[in-house]
Amino acid sequence: MSEIIEGSLYALLIGSGATASMDIWTLARQRIFGIAALDYGLLGRWIAHLFRGRLRHQRIAAAAPARGERLIGWVAHYLIGVFFAGLVLAIWGLDWALQPSIAPALIVGIGTVAAPFFILQPAMGAGIAASRAPRPNIARLHSIVTHAVFGLGLYASAWLLSTVQ
Repeated sequence: MSEIIEGSLYALLIGSGATASMDIWTLARQRIFGIAALDYGLLGRWIAHLFRGRLRHQRIAAAAPARGERLIGWVAHYLIGVFFAGLVLAIWGLDWALQPSIAPALIVGIGTVAAPFFILQPAMGAGIAASRAPRPNIARLHSIVTHAVFGLGLYASAWLLSTVQ
């Protein structure tokens, strides 16, 4: 199997597992602490509007709904997770997938919080690093913890794959 195909397969499996870990954390957080889960339909709405030429919104929830936005959002959510898993493999190599260590996974996992802080939140009307949110510091903390969980998911998914080989 070529290295590109093998790397893509690892990125798909590790990224999907890590993203699922993040989703499980979000559901647990919602049930235990009553913290609202993220609405990936709004991500889909933003993407749909992006393809129509609109990057920024005052408030994405007030923007016109887009056809298939929930599906678009969820697919994008998982593809982004696969992309970030591919980033781990691009930096640390395929050997990392065979013998994963936690540091690279946490570095990338926590580092991924830059995407919502500096791209999605400002574009969707929440400001840089949720500065326009009702409780910005709480929103930031939740984002950082959720992305750390994604990093742990990267490690756990890679570890699980390494044990079945």
